Amino acid sequence: MKLLALLSLLPLAASAADAPKQLKALLFTGGCCHDYAKQKDLLKEGIEARANIVITQVHTDDKGTQFRFKEYEKPNWAAGYDVIIHDECTSDVKDVAFVESILAEHKRGVAAVNLHCAMHSYRTGTPIWFEFVGMHSTGHGPQLPIALTFLPIKHPITKGMTNWATVKEELYNNVKVWEDSVPLVQGKQEPGDKPGTNDAVVAWTSLYGEKKTRVFSTTLGHNNETVADKRYLDLVTRGLLWAVDKINEDGTPKEGYAGKN
Repeated sequence: MKLLALLSLLPLAASAADAPKQLKALLFTGGCCHDYAKQKDLLKEGIEARANIVITQVHTDDKGTQFRFKEYEKPNWAAGYDVIIHDECTSDVKDVAFVESILAEHKRGVAAVNLHCAMHSYRTGTPIWFEFVGMHSTGHGPQLPIALTFLPIKHPITKGMTNWATVKEELYNNVKVWEDSVPLVQGKQEPGDKPGTNDAVVAWTSLYGEKKTRVFSTTLGHNNETVADKRYLDLVTRGLLWAVDKINEDGTPKEGYAGKN
């Protein structure tokens, strides 16, 4: 009887072992120019509602451009995490060795999501950070609504998504888009007071380093209203799921990786 009872438990044990493991993400927020105190929670709650993931927050209330997260200086600082979400704004952190310590984890294959001012961070005078995010941007025009056009390519991140317009946002320019980058969404503003800066790629994927680490990036997300928008959170969540290879071709999460939303 004991043997039969044990045998009856084997399928349950196998099923538990085969069950998808909850994804783990590390979210960095803080630095200049944004309401990160609120946006960190909007991102955590919005993404966790849409995917089977737990997000650990690393936040600073420092409002400057020179803050250095101590976590990045630790060896294997991303160990145990499936994906890193970079949402910091630290343009004047120019120490190449420090930035290389950040990039080392992505070079070894840890996936990444880069949001808004992450693209304007770590301006070391070299292209090392821009190569990682897949695009070089040097500035933006005025805060005006951005008309978003989802480009006509077959990609699970944008499958079935329709064009929309943001509230007043910053449209980052595109100085260079790396060859491994795949543009997904184009943004256009009225010219405002800076003609020539009103049409740019605002979301893309890229492959980084020898291991072709998956990276999703979007320059959208300056204001709280945008970060709280369900369409923005859908885009970021799909980008994250693509980065960790947990998205189906139709844009839905792979089995076991959907959220409770």
